[in-house]
Amino acid sequence: MAHAPTPAMQLRADVRLFGDILGRILRDEEGEAVFGAIEQIRQASVAYHREGTPERAARLDALLRDLSLPDALRFAHSFVCFSQLINIAEDQEARRRLREEGGSARSLTGAVERLGRAGMTPDAVRRALAECLVMPVITAHPSEVRRKSVIDAVSRIAETFDAHDRAPPERRTEIQTQLTRQILLLWATRQLRQSSLRVADEIDNAVSFFERTFIGQLPRVYGDLEAALGGDVASFLRVGSWVGGDRDGNPNVTAETLRLAFLAQARLIVGHYLAEIHALGAELSLSTGHVSVTPALADLAERSGDSAAPRRDEPYRRALTGVYARLAAAAPGLTGAPAARPAAVDGAPYPTAEALRADLEIIQASLIVHHGETFRRGRLADLIRAVDCFGFHLATVDLRQNSDVHERVVADLLRVAGVCDDYLALDESARVALLERELGVLRPLASPLGQYAAETLGELAVLRAAAEVSARYGMRAIDTYVISKTTSVSDLLEVYALLKEVGLYAPGDPDRSPIVVAPLFETIADLEAAPATMRAFLASPVLRGHVAARGVQEIMIGYSDSNKDGSYLTSIWSLHEAQRELKDVAGGAGVAVQFFHGRGGAVGRGGGSSFEAILAQPAGAVAGRIRITEQGEVVANKYADPAIGRENLETMAAATLLASFGRAPRADDHAAGAAAMAELSAASMRAYRALVYETAGFAQFFREATPIGEISSLNIGSRPASRTRSTRIDDLRAIPWVFSWSQARVMLPGWYGFGSAAARADLAALADLAESWPFFAAALDNMEMVMAKADISVARRYAGLVADPGLRRTVFSAIEAEFARTSDAVAAIRRGRPLADRQPELAAHIRYRRPYLEALNHLQIELIARHREGGDDPQVREGVLLTMNGIATGLRNSG
Repeated sequence: MAHAPTPAMQLRADVRLFGDILGRILRDEEGEAVFGAIEQIRQASVAYHREGTPERAARLDALLRDLSLPDALRFAHSFVCFSQLINIAEDQEARRRLREEGGSARSLTGAVERLGRAGMTPDAVRRALAECLVMPVITAHPSEVRRKSVIDAVSRIAETFDAHDRAPPERRTEIQTQLTRQILLLWATRQLRQSSLRVADEIDNAVSFFERTFIGQLPRVYGDLEAALGGDVASFLRVGSWVGGDRDGNPNVTAETLRLAFLAQARLIVGHYLAEIHALGAELSLSTGHVSVTPALADLAERSGDSAAPRRDEPYRRALTGVYARLAAAAPGLTGAPAARPAAVDGAPYPTAEALRADLEIIQASLIVHHGETFRRGRLADLIRAVDCFGFHLATVDLRQNSDVHERVVADLLRVAGVCDDYLALDESARVALLERELGVLRPLASPLGQYAAETLGELAVLRAAAEVSARYGMRAIDTYVISKTTSVSDLLEVYALLKEVGLYAPGDPDRSPIVVAPLFETIADLEAAPATMRAFLASPVLRGHVAARGVQEIMIGYSDSNKDGSYLTSIWSLHEAQRELKDVAGGAGVAVQFFHGRGGAVGRGGGSSFEAILAQPAGAVAGRIRITEQGEVVANKYADPAIGRENLETMAAATLLASFGRAPRADDHAAGAAAMAELSAASMRAYRALVYETAGFAQFFREATPIGEISSLNIGSRPASRTRSTRIDDLRAIPWVFSWSQARVMLPGWYGFGSAAARADLAALADLAESWPFFAAALDNMEMVMAKADISVARRYAGLVADPGLRRTVFSAIEAEFARTSDAVAAIRRGRPLADRQPELAAHIRYRRPYLEALNHLQIELIARHREGGDDPQVREGVLLTMNGIATGLRNSG
């Protein structure tokens, strides 16, 4: 009797199937000679990885140098496609697991069961959820290198492959033909954008994920959760976005892009509502000849204006005709265009999404009263939940800007208004006193007759657009303004002063002040100073009532810049300690704190398992409320597929519930590890900064040994790679910093410094700590994952691009030695159990990718050398960018 294949066996078979199909396509489209050359290079790359001898390196170099540019492009393009197919195979493995297990092991229903075993009743869970908020926030940060056309093609292959997986044997040959056709279409699709990504493109990309996953899956998540809890659940799981509202360092985000983001979101969600209402009209054909209705439903049908004779005895259809008409009447004001399907009757536009939901609830209540609980689930219930979650705005969009911009704009407004000639010359206490006086009066500063700087006019235009959006789509459309580079109380007060200019902050009237101002603490120094800053802010008499009325103060913490500033270990420990102290500061002021985690895909930017990361937060820091950015290629990896997207949504929500209500904090949880972590953190930061900021020539090494220069020309985002024209590491954005090290397979931001720190520590004590403290265990997991994706032999070849041999030896020998120290330390702390034993799936996934990733790395090195030697040949440049695309696709969390 044949045994069912193991997941690893099935994955191998899937990868082999995709390889066979792509190989046939290459032979048919390019010829046997091209296919043979590509295969020869792949085999040489594998041999170099296994043996690493000078002979293998020379053989690989010769093959790559002999490639003509057209063949190099074919090679890169084919390996990019195969990396995408491997991702599909891995995702299919995840889908199978979900089907076999009946859902994720980390699902919301699983969390409810665990809470129940801990003594929390379903009613208690539902009451707790009424105060919760869990929100993934989609951002447009530039580490997503794939075109939308490519993402769409990959999605079609994934859907076809899933159909192939589910089909009976007699249909698989037919579906495999379809699969071959879809893979051919992917292979024939251009991977690279021909022009820089615009903000409008980023808006379209974000909206596509809302359409693929969030709109359909969120209501179903709630349906299953309500079934598990036996009652209604508040809409605590929502979606946010930065796309169109994040101006920090991006001059292309303006008032118009903010309006465009909401128009695009509203078109999608209002169109969805109209389609669902129309479908319900076809479905709910109940006749008064057979059923009764509630008085409220009868009244809604009567008010609909639908007097058509064929529907006279169909009150639900008549009611829905009126609902459709009212929403269709609201559509032009919300979306800028009429409804695609005209209404059958006239109706007054819905003023709010809440009014639409109220009418839908009348319909549902009548069905439940007269026909039972079956109508608590299904299309109508999902539509009501969607309206509650998404409103007319779909995703809550944050505003973000740098504190330096705010202070210049406020200074300009104060000067023109005659209030203060030189605000920038004031010290902090004088600034705070002046701003508190301004926040206590209704009089605006700006005048239509004033002459202002262009920067001031642009910022005011954005804020006026935000006020328009808030009025049109409701108070949940924009409810947070994030301040980058927050270092003082005046940084927060300046934003409230600017919000007052457009009516989004009203002194003494919290109900008319829909937006909370959230500081973003990013660097190590900022995180250390954050508790004092927030203690002073929360004591501000002019804003105390506003914050108290909200009941919650959001604080954003940045993983990327703190990492670039002081090492991975120092970053995560500083973030951990800042949260612990900030929680107490907020509690002392009588408000709750909601942390907004600015995480990226790579470990160097806070990446790794969201579930483990949330559970590893300090006790009491989550408290039912959390927001987390989803950035770069991680957005597509998590949310392009609806089933996997749902699993990720549930994982985030389940971890939040368990971290908030499922653990009894022990007094020794923090104390046991704090002293050890403080010492490790300090030593790690010293080692890291000694290399990155104190080694002469390090910036030059970085720019020559990684593709940072070439990354700036890759059309992957609408914002520049550096904040200024400077080449200093300090001025480089964290995203390209991490992305560059990932491309070169060093992954330096994810591990450097830990080996030096651990060399002075008691490794046996750290091993005990890793088994008892979720925070330290999660840190080790992330380091191991990123180091498994690193490859020092490949990194050594990138270092060969550095022109100065002395600089190359100095810097790379330090990197190589620290990598060895860190590997040895992690192995000792894990008591000799390798990653392959503890995480066999991750180890297998890395193993399958390695031959193709490394071949792309070696080709990238060759093409970078040609690019730097021979000017800006468009084909060389295209080849470099193609290899970047393939490496990022293969690593999956590189930015």
